[in-house]
Parts: sequence; C-alpha cells; structure tokens
Amino acid sequence: MQMKAQCLRAAAALGCILLAPTAAADTVFGVYAGAQVWQTDVSGGFGSDASLENFHFDDEQQQSAYLAFEHPIPLFPNVKVRHNDLITNGSQLLDQQFSFFGTDFAANSRVNYTADLSHTDYTFYYELFDNDLLTFDLGVTAKRVDGSVEVRGEQTLQGTTTDGWVPTLYSQLRVGIPATPITFYGVANAVSIEDSKLEDYEFGVEYRPVENLAVDVNLQLGYRVFTIELDDLDNVYTNLEYKGPYLGIELHF
Repeated sequence: MQMKAQCLRAAAALGCILLAPTAAADTVFGVYAGAQVWQTDVSGGFGSDASLENFHFDDEQQQSAYLAFEHPIPLFPNVKVRHNDLITNGSQLLDQQFSFFGTDFAANSRVNYTADLSHTDYTFYYELFDNDLLTFDLGVTAKRVDGSVEVRGEQTLQGTTTDGWVPTLYSQLRVGIPATPITFYGVANAVSIEDSKLEDYEFGVEYRPVENLAVDVNLQLGYRVFTIELDDLDNVYTNLEYKGPYLGIELHF
C-alpha cells in the first residue's frame, strides 16, 4: 500500500510538471488568431473637388483576419495586426452631371463604380483589466489604407488611388457571464480630424465550445459599423458607411 501511495504521488507530481509549462504559457505569452465574414450594406458616396454623388452600392461580403500577441513585459504594448477587405461596387443612371477628377459623366448616362478602401490595422495596446469577468484594452491603431476609387462610363474611365496612414484611438471591452462559456464584447477604432472622420465599431457575443490548456476556440456573432468621411484626402471626398452582421472564429493559444 505504501509503494502504491508513493507511485500515485510520483505520478501526480510528474503530471503537474508536464502541465505547468502549458498553463504558464497562456499567462506569460498568448497568441490570438481570428477571421470574420462580414455582410455589408453600403450607403453614401464619393467625389472630387468637394462634389459628392450619392451612389447605389451592392451589398457585399467582406473578409477580415487578425493576429494578436500578448505578453507580460511592463511598459511594452501588446500588438495586433488586422487586415480588412473593403471593396464595394455599384451601377446606376445619373440624374445629373457628375465630374470626377476632370472627367465629366453626363446626366441620364449609366455609370459603374468601385470603391476599394481595404486597409491593414496595426494596433498597440495595454490590458488595463484582465480577468475572466472583465477585460479592458486601451491603445492606438495605425490604419494603412491602400485603396482606389473608380468610375466607368460607356466610353470613359476615371479612377484614383488613395494610400496613407490614419491614426485612431483603440479600445476593447469584454464582459464574461459567470459560470458560462459566453462573453459579450465591443471594439472601437475612431478619430476625428478637422472635417474628416473615421469610426470603426463592432459589438458581439462570443461562445467557447472548446476551452482547455492547449487552445480556446471562440465562435463570434456580431454587428459592425465602419464610417469614413474624408475631406480632401488627395482631393478625394467621401461619406461612406458600411454596416451589417458578421460571423467569426478566434483561436487562443
């Protein structure tokens, strides 16, 4: 009996030693990888020389993917990189003449158009609160926009590219429901500079079907609103709003 008890104690000690690095890894260093599919309803328009035309855009399905690294090193921020596809198309008959970068499109003519405002977010943030019930992150995001705007008529084509950096304030709040695998969350990126404004908000609920020492799997259902109002960015003016529900998955290692 004594030998059996010693064997049990040795096995338990060995199990603790083997599991300790895995358990500590989440505390010391965490990796988050996620992806979302976003169904957007788009409204607004764009133009040049402060001449805005409200267009009729098609509903589009957008994709987003991100990777985040968290660590316990004081003063050094955590890092999150997220790429967002943001491409929308449309077609309509103009009820008045529309001029875009020196090219005139006549009234009652049909035009097709594409707005590509895809961008990559580089976020640096700190976890001000971090426990099972409440997590609050605060930081800054540098949005790298590398897109284009194009208008096509029956015999004419005019387009322009937009690229540059847009700084925004970043915050994320997560509230867990005790004794359940459910978490409610909200994420915000926003900035307002003179007459230009960029707001990127999402709210959702997360369900964890898998939660163990190796990996957590989070399923997401949420709603996202992206508004971009540009006032003379490379002579481009916009008042576009993208909004709609999304589904997502996140892996936490």
